[in-house]
Order: sequence, then C-alpha cells, then structure tokens
Amino acid sequence: MPIAVGTHAPDFTLKSKSPNDAEVKLSANFSHKNTVILFFPLAFTGVCTAELCDLSSGLADYANLNAEVIAISVDSPFAQQAWAEKNKITVRIASDLNKTVTRAYEVLFPNLAGIGDTSARAAFVVDRNGVIQYSEQTATPKDLPNFEAIKMALAKLG
Repeated sequence: MPIAVGTHAPDFTLKSKSPNDAEVKLSANFSHKNTVILFFPLAFTGVCTAELCDLSSGLADYANLNAEVIAISVDSPFAQQAWAEKNKITVRIASDLNKTVTRAYEVLFPNLAGIGDTSARAAFVVDRNGVIQYSEQTATPKDLPNFEAIKMALAKLG
C-alpha cells in the first residue's frame, strides 16, 4: 500500500538526465507549486512508454493546474535519457536506482517479471506544503493511474 493522503511527503533529491542534466528535489516546489509524482516500473517497456508519451503531450494541462510532473523509475539516468530522447518524452524523469524513494513511498514491486524489484505504477499529488493530497498504486503494472482523479485533486488545490 502506498503512503496515505495526509502524510507529509518524503523529500528526495534524485539524479535526472531528462530533460536536462540536473538533480530533482521535491522540496524545491514547496510553497511554489504542487507536484505530481509518478512512479513507473521500467523504461523501454510498452505501457511505460505510452504513459510517458501521453503525459508529455499533455504537460500543459498540469502546468495550468500549477503542478510539475516528476516521473520516477529504478532505471539509471543514462537509460532514462536514451529512452526519453528516442520517444520524445519531455516529462522530467528521475532515477531511483537504489530504490530509496520507491521504498519511502511504499510502492516497491517485488520481482517484476522475474527480473528484480522495481517501482510499482503509482501516483501522488503533493501540495505546496509538502502534504500528500492524492495517493494511488495501480492493481498491476499494466494498469495506468487515474489521471482524471489526479487532475481533480490538483484543481481542488487551486
């Protein structure tokens, strides 16, 4: 079960090569904008590619709701960068190679397809005060989060 609504979001600083070579720090958004955190299992897989490509084409919707989207997987930042470039993904992607953040948000998916532990597919809305306002982990890695519910949670935050 992912951490619950009303919980203070665990802060993190992760490496990112996409869209530029930088660190991603959740608390940098506190007091400025809301944050949508999307965990996804693995780059270069069909469902993850479709999800991030769709998100890339709809990023303006999230910006209009005063939110930044951060996608997190256990892939290396180098693999994430190659995947993003190949698929024209513009969502900010961060690497949780050591699975520290995945564990902190309680969304570790054990032994995916027999290859090892990954992030489950999950979504969180974190408000400007750092409090989780929406929390979802999908039933299977093939299921997508409820993006309409995510947008509704953001709309309520104003």
